Amino acid sequence: MNKYLLAAFITLCSVFVVGCSGLPDGVKPVDDFSLTRYQGTWYEVARLDHSFERGLSNVTATYSLNDDGSVKVINKGFNDEEGQWSEAQGKAKFVGASDVGHLEVSFFGPFYSSYVVFKMDQQDYQYAFVSGFNTDYLWLLSRTPTVSQAVKDDFVATAKKHGFDTNSLIWVAHTR
Repeated sequence: MNKYLLAAFITLCSVFVVGCSGLPDGVKPVDDFSLTRYQGTWYEVARLDHSFERGLSNVTATYSLNDDGSVKVINKGFNDEEGQWSEAQGKAKFVGASDVGHLEVSFFGPFYSSYVVFKMDQQDYQYAFVSGFNTDYLWLLSRTPTVSQAVKDDFVATAKKHGFDTNSLIWVAHTR
Protein backbone atom coordinates (compact mmCIF):
# COMPACT_ATOMS: atom_id res chain seq x y z
CA MET A 1 0.00 0.00 0.00
CA ASN A 2 2.84 2.42 0.81
CA LYS A 3 4.36 2.12 -2.66
CA TYR A 4 0.99 3.11 -4.17
CA LEU A 5 0.85 6.20 -1.97
CA LEU A 6 4.42 7.06 -2.92
CA ALA A 7 3.60 6.62 -6.63
CA ALA A 8 0.50 8.80 -6.26
CA PHE A 9 2.52 11.47 -4.43
CA ILE A 10 5.24 11.47 -7.10
CA THR A 11 2.62 11.69 -9.84
CA LEU A 12 0.86 14.58 -8.10
CA CYS A 13 4.16 16.43 -7.60
CA SER A 14 5.09 15.86 -11.24
CA VAL A 15 1.77 17.25 -12.43
CA PHE A 16 2.21 20.30 -10.17
CA VAL A 17 5.78 20.97 -11.32
CA VAL A 18 4.96 20.45 -15.01
CA GLY A 19 1.89 22.67 -14.65
CA CYS A 20 4.02 25.42 -13.13
CA SER A 21 6.45 25.37 -16.05
CA GLY A 22 3.70 25.60 -18.66
CA LEU A 23 2.30 28.59 -20.52
CA PRO A 24 -0.95 30.55 -20.26
CA ASP A 25 -3.38 29.73 -23.09
CA GLY A 26 -2.40 31.58 -26.26
CA VAL A 27 0.86 32.97 -24.85
CA LYS A 28 3.92 32.09 -26.93
CA PRO A 29 7.49 32.84 -25.80
CA VAL A 30 9.61 34.99 -28.08
CA ASP A 31 11.99 33.32 -30.51
CA ASP A 32 15.53 34.55 -31.19
CA PHE A 33 15.94 35.28 -27.46
CA SER A 34 19.47 36.18 -26.35
CA LEU A 35 20.32 35.56 -22.71
CA THR A 36 23.54 37.52 -23.17
CA ARG A 37 21.56 40.62 -24.16
CA TYR A 38 18.88 40.00 -21.49
CA GLN A 39 21.40 39.98 -18.64
CA GLY A 40 21.67 43.01 -16.38
CA THR A 41 19.15 45.01 -14.40
CA TRP A 42 15.50 45.45 -15.32
CA TYR A 43 13.01 47.74 -13.58
CA GLU A 44 9.55 46.43 -12.83
CA VAL A 45 7.18 49.00 -14.35
CA ALA A 46 3.91 47.09 -13.81
CA ARG A 47 2.74 43.79 -12.32
CA LEU A 48 -0.26 41.87 -11.17
CA ASP A 49 -0.43 41.58 -7.39
CA HIS A 50 0.89 38.46 -5.69
CA SER A 51 2.02 37.68 -2.16
CA PHE A 52 5.77 37.63 -2.73
CA GLU A 53 5.91 41.24 -3.98
CA ARG A 54 2.99 42.72 -2.10
CA GLY A 55 3.76 46.20 -0.76
CA LEU A 56 7.05 46.56 -2.63
CA SER A 57 8.07 49.60 -4.66
CA ASN A 58 11.31 50.33 -6.51
CA VAL A 59 11.43 46.72 -7.70
CA THR A 60 14.29 45.53 -9.88
CA ALA A 61 15.38 42.17 -11.24
CA THR A 62 19.02 41.52 -12.08
CA TYR A 63 20.05 38.56 -14.22
CA SER A 64 23.57 37.18 -14.63
CA LEU A 65 25.09 33.91 -15.77
CA ASN A 66 26.15 31.31 -13.20
CA ASP A 67 29.20 29.10 -13.79
CA ASP A 68 26.93 26.09 -14.43
CA GLY A 69 25.09 27.88 -17.26
CA SER A 70 21.99 28.67 -15.20
CA VAL A 71 20.88 32.23 -14.57
CA LYS A 72 21.34 33.99 -11.24
CA VAL A 73 18.24 36.05 -10.43
CA ILE A 74 18.24 38.78 -7.80
CA ASN A 75 14.90 40.48 -7.16
CA LYS A 76 15.01 43.56 -4.97
CA GLY A 77 12.30 45.94 -3.78
CA PHE A 78 11.62 48.46 -1.07
CA ASN A 79 9.05 47.44 1.54
CA ASP A 80 7.27 50.71 2.20
CA GLU A 81 5.50 49.46 5.34
CA GLU A 82 8.70 48.19 6.98
CA GLY A 83 10.90 50.96 5.59
CA GLN A 84 13.57 48.57 4.36
CA TRP A 85 14.83 46.77 1.29
CA SER A 86 13.81 43.19 0.59
CA GLU A 87 15.83 40.86 -1.62
CA ALA A 88 15.33 37.36 -2.98
CA GLN A 89 17.91 35.33 -4.88
CA GLY A 90 16.92 32.57 -7.25
CA LYS A 91 18.04 30.52 -10.19
CA ALA A 92 16.57 30.16 -13.67
CA LYS A 93 17.15 27.76 -16.53
CA PHE A 94 15.71 27.30 -19.99
CA VAL A 95 12.72 24.99 -20.36
CA GLY A 96 13.74 24.07 -23.91
CA ALA A 97 15.98 25.75 -26.46
CA SER A 98 18.22 28.55 -25.21
CA ASP A 99 17.02 30.92 -27.93
CA VAL A 100 13.37 30.77 -26.81
CA GLY A 101 12.20 33.10 -24.04
CA HIS A 102 10.75 30.34 -21.86
CA LEU A 103 12.63 29.75 -18.65
CA GLU A 104 11.73 28.34 -15.29
CA VAL A 105 12.81 30.09 -12.11
CA SER A 106 13.16 28.89 -8.55
CA PHE A 107 13.45 30.84 -5.33
CA PHE A 108 12.53 27.83 -3.18
CA GLY A 109 14.74 24.79 -3.65
CA PRO A 110 13.75 22.26 -6.28
CA PHE A 111 10.40 23.90 -7.19
CA TYR A 112 10.41 25.89 -10.43
CA SER A 113 7.78 28.04 -12.09
CA SER A 114 7.52 29.47 -15.59
CA TYR A 115 9.11 32.73 -16.62
CA VAL A 116 7.81 33.48 -20.10
CA VAL A 117 9.09 36.44 -22.12
CA PHE A 118 6.21 36.71 -24.59
CA LYS A 119 6.91 40.10 -26.14
CA MET A 120 9.87 42.41 -26.07
CA ASP A 121 11.92 45.00 -27.85
CA GLN A 122 14.14 42.45 -29.57
CA GLN A 123 16.19 45.09 -31.35
CA ASP A 124 17.44 46.98 -28.29
CA TYR A 125 16.24 44.83 -25.33
CA GLN A 126 14.70 47.87 -23.62
CA TYR A 127 11.39 46.35 -22.45
CA ALA A 128 9.87 42.90 -21.96
CA PHE A 129 6.39 41.50 -21.25
CA VAL A 130 6.71 38.52 -18.92
CA SER A 131 4.17 36.02 -17.60
CA GLY A 132 4.17 33.05 -15.30
CA PHE A 133 2.52 29.69 -15.97
CA ASN A 134 -0.97 31.19 -15.92
CA THR A 135 -2.67 34.59 -16.23
CA ASP A 136 -2.25 35.36 -12.51
CA TYR A 137 1.37 36.42 -13.09
CA LEU A 138 2.33 39.32 -15.34
CA TRP A 139 5.12 41.90 -15.43
CA LEU A 140 6.25 44.78 -17.62
CA LEU A 141 10.02 45.11 -17.28
CA SER A 142 12.19 47.90 -18.65
CA ARG A 143 15.83 48.91 -18.61
CA THR A 144 14.66 52.25 -17.20
CA PRO A 145 12.19 53.01 -14.38
CA THR A 146 9.64 54.38 -16.85
CA VAL A 147 8.47 53.56 -20.37
CA SER A 148 6.64 55.55 -23.01
CA GLN A 149 2.85 55.70 -23.06
CA ALA A 150 2.98 53.73 -26.33
CA VAL A 151 4.75 50.81 -24.58
CA LYS A 152 2.27 50.97 -21.67
CA ASP A 153 -0.68 50.95 -24.09
CA ASP A 154 0.80 48.03 -26.04
CA PHE A 155 1.43 46.12 -22.80
CA VAL A 156 -2.15 46.58 -21.61
CA ALA A 157 -3.66 45.71 -25.00
CA THR A 158 -1.44 42.64 -25.46
CA ALA A 159 -2.06 41.42 -21.91
CA LYS A 160 -5.81 41.93 -22.23
CA LYS A 161 -5.82 39.99 -25.53
CA HIS A 162 -4.21 37.04 -23.70
CA GLY A 163 -6.73 37.08 -20.84
CA PHE A 164 -4.77 38.90 -18.12
CA ASP A 165 -6.76 41.08 -15.70
CA THR A 166 -5.35 44.43 -16.78
CA ASN A 167 -7.73 46.34 -14.48
CA SER A 168 -5.72 44.94 -11.55
CA LEU A 169 -2.30 46.08 -12.75
CA ILE A 170 -0.06 47.78 -10.21
CA TRP A 171 2.10 50.52 -11.71
CA VAL A 172 5.28 50.35 -9.65
CA ALA A 173 6.70 53.54 -8.12
CA HIS A 174 10.44 54.14 -8.52
CA THR A 175 11.42 56.89 -6.13
CA ARG A 176 14.63 55.58 -4.53
